[in-house]
Amino acid sequence: MTSTPTAAAVGDTAAPREFGPLTRQMFVRYSGASGDLNPMHYDDKMARSAGNPSVFSQGMHQSALLATFATDWLGAENVRRFGVRFREQVWPDDVLTCNGSVTAITEGAGGEVVATVELVCTRQTGAVAIAGSADFVVPKATT
Repeated sequence: MTSTPTAAAVGDTAAPREFGPLTRQMFVRYSGASGDLNPMHYDDKMARSAGNPSVFSQGMHQSALLATFATDWLGAENVRRFGVRFREQVWPDDVLTCNGSVTAITEGAGGEVVATVELVCTRQTGAVAIAGSADFVVPKATT
């Protein structure tokens, strides 16, 4: 999806977006697509033997969902920086909700207007699964 962002202002927010409920099949598919073949993500017996209640989502899977949310909002072609911090594991049947808000507007290279956004992905429990920030080029505000 290509997005055509409008001029952004500090405090602007994106409509929240839900992903899920997440399934074991999603974890398996992401394992294959990403090459992350750690059995903790698709083998319940192995995950339980390591003290986990079940398999769990790859952190980069959640990062990909958060990136999808952000780029659907402000456009993949406009990304200049994207970073995340993993906070809590995500389990089968979790529903993740992504939110974002503009925290700064600055001038970037070549006079580009850059919106810095804070991003957060929470589980249905309210706990933060992953948080991050990104910079996107946005149109100049007209006065």
